[in-house]
Parts: sequence; structure tokens; C-alpha cells
Amino acid sequence: MTGSAGELTEAPSGEDAVKDTGLKAVLKVLGPGLVTGVADDDPSGVATYSQAGAGFGMGLLWTAPLCLPLMYGVQEICDRTALATGDSLGMLVRRKFARTARIVIGVLIVALIVANCLNVAADLAAIGSGMELLHLGPPHLWAAIAGVVLAVVTVFGSFDRIAAIFKWLCLVLLVYFAVLFVANVPWAEVGAGVLGLRMTWSWDSAGLLVAVLGTTISPYMFFWESGHRVEEMREEGDGPLAVPLDERPRRQSLRKLLLSRIDVLIGMFVSVAAMLAIMVATASTIGRNGPQQLNTAADAAKALEPIAGPAAAAIFAIGFIATGVLAVPVLASSGSIALAGLLGKPWGFNKSTRRAPLFYVLIGVGLIGGVAISAVSDNPVQLLVLSATINGIAAAPFLLVVMLLSGDRKLMGRHVNGRLAAWVGWITAAIMLAAGLVGIYATIANP
Repeated sequence: MTGSAGELTEAPSGEDAVKDTGLKAVLKVLGPGLVTGVADDDPSGVATYSQAGAGFGMGLLWTAPLCLPLMYGVQEICDRTALATGDSLGMLVRRKFARTARIVIGVLIVALIVANCLNVAADLAAIGSGMELLHLGPPHLWAAIAGVVLAVVTVFGSFDRIAAIFKWLCLVLLVYFAVLFVANVPWAEVGAGVLGLRMTWSWDSAGLLVAVLGTTISPYMFFWESGHRVEEMREEGDGPLAVPLDERPRRQSLRKLLLSRIDVLIGMFVSVAAMLAIMVATASTIGRNGPQQLNTAADAAKALEPIAGPAAAAIFAIGFIATGVLAVPVLASSGSIALAGLLGKPWGFNKSTRRAPLFYVLIGVGLIGGVAISAVSDNPVQLLVLSATINGIAAAPFLLVVMLLSGDRKLMGRHVNGRLAAWVGWITAAIMLAAGLVGIYATIANP
């Protein structure tokens, strides 16, 4: 595609996605947006949404229609920064901000890597719980094995192969939709819940609200979306660089922008639809007779009994394992992409460990830290919900950085935020700031 930043030949991905038809065309269009959306429904998301349905019935369903435009707005902005500049968010921070600001943002990114370690630990623990449900051995052992295997695959596997695996793992979410067709779902109550008419406010519900928002609009998604898009743009040609939209032929540029927006929209829609299905399914089954506290994966698996019967635990376990496998590399690499870019160091799955040592070292630290934390955790569901709460608290500062970058015309050119994108982005930042403050108070004060 490119021999230098200013030369462009052909981008097979953009052209072929239009020429191909059927499933092949769909799969070519779906990429970073879909992977980001489905990785958002990792075991942390599944556990948080399950706890919301089991503990508060239909009370938190209104968060689904609220989150869809917010998620799409934020992820489209992150995606567009990559398309417009050919750089990751971390590299854009390096280009825009002075040294002092870069240090502050660097500290935030290090904190994000630590938070991601906790999330990785929660997801590895979930994988272990899934293996335990399948009667295959102790959960801590399987969590450690999963961490080691995923570390090897992430470091030594090719980006093409990893991306292809991610796409197919997305299919595991379909099981949650199937429950809605066989469970005795009170659809009138679902409608009232979606409209916010069943919300009961308390510090417990407010704390879980923060967790729901945190697992839906998570900081790691911002960096993964832009980083994955840059990787895709690098893969479109023969050169090592990602060519920005304005350096492409106009028709190709417009097509790439359109297909990328479709990808992000579908990814966010799938994510929110799964979120709604999980909450409705657990509210209609586990939470049918009043609030229930979920402590184990087996507790959450009961939501699938109407469709799976005795096999509910096995099906839930497979979903838990698959979504964990999908999310762990995303979590481990998102902070690595951010910090490596900020420091001006090479990064990317298609670079060798010799060419991008810091990138892979950071991934290893995240995975090893996750394995260590999961080894001492005895309550995987609560660990999953806690990691979602931390993401809710951390989201606002990173949204501020994203909005400052995407609103800079020198960086973005004609792809700078328009009025609608700016409104959605800043409103989302304000909502997540408020959620973060509530989360901090609820965590520290424990009222």
C-alpha cells in the first residue's frame, strides 16, 4: 500500500470489501469495531449485567438505550483519530501535549495498566470458573494455564490470525439471546425497565450503575479501538505505515470512513444488545422471586436453565471461557499500545519482540500480574464487578484526553469532531465523571 507516508498505491481491504458479496464481504467490513464491542462483553461485563438483573430485576435496563449512543459516539471518535492520522492515541498524546502533560497522562496510563491487570485477573478467574463448571479441574490452575497460553499466543501469534479468532469468538454471545425466546419473560416489565420506570435508587443500585457504565464505556476500549484500526491500516498494503485518509484517493478515503463507521456501529449495537439480553434473562430467571446475590459462576449459569436445562452450566461455562479468551489479549495489549505510543516506542502484533520489546514486555507484565491476582481470588464474580467499577471511575480522565485530541484541527484536519460528535463526546465525559465520583464515594464511604 505504501512505501512512505506520502505514497499510496492500493488498499485491498477497502476495495475488496465492496467487490465481495455475502458473508465474506461482511467479515471484511467487521473488524476493530466488532472486536471492541464484543470484548466489552467479557466475563466482567457478563457478571456485572447478570448481577444487575439478579439483584435489581428490570431496574437497570434503561442503561442499555442510554449506553448505545454514548458508546458509538466515543468509539467512533477513537476510530476516526486513527483513520485521520494513522497513529494510535498514545502517539497522538506525544504529538499534541507538552512534557508535563505527557507525564500526567503517562501516570494515568500506568494506572490503566494496573487496572487492566485486575480486569485480566478477573477474566482469567472467570475462565478458571468455566473450566470448573465443566468438571475439568481446579479453577486457579486453569486460570494460570490460560494466562500462560494466551501470553504465548498474543506475543508469538500473527495479527491476522488473532483478529480472525476474535471475529469467530463473537458468536458465543448468541446463547444469551436464545434464552429470551424460551424463558417466561414479562415483556411489559421489560418495557417499563427500559423506560426507567422500575429503577429503585439506593447506594447499592448506584454502585452497580457505576459498574454497568464502567464495563460498557471502558478506557481500555478507547486505546484498543484506535490501535486495532491502525494495525488494520498497516495490513492493507506492503509498507509498514498506516496511511491516513487524506493521503488516500478521495473515493477510497470516503469508502474507508463509511465502512469503518458501519463496523463500529455494528460492534456497539451487538455489545449493547447482549448487555440487554443478559440483564433481561437473569431478571426473568434468577431474579424472578426477588433480589439475589451472585457469588459464583454457577449462580450466574442458572439464567440459562430455561433453554439449556441440565446443560446450562456447561453452556454458560463455554461462553465464560470464550469471552475471557477474547478479552484478555485486548485488555493486556490496550495499555501496552497506549504507553508504547506515548513513549515513541514501536508497537504492534506484526512486529517482532526484538523490534517492539517494550510493547511485548508490557503485555507480559499485564498477563503475569493478572495470573498472580487470580491465584489469590476466591470470589470471581465480585472481582469481575469490582474491575468494572474501577473502569467506571477511570473513564472520565481518558475521555477528556480523547476529546482534546479529536477536537484538534492540526491533528485531525477535516476529520476533526463535528458539532454532534463533540456534544456526544463531552456529554459522555460528564456522565462518566459523575459516575466516577459516585463510584469513589460508594467505594470509600460504603454508605
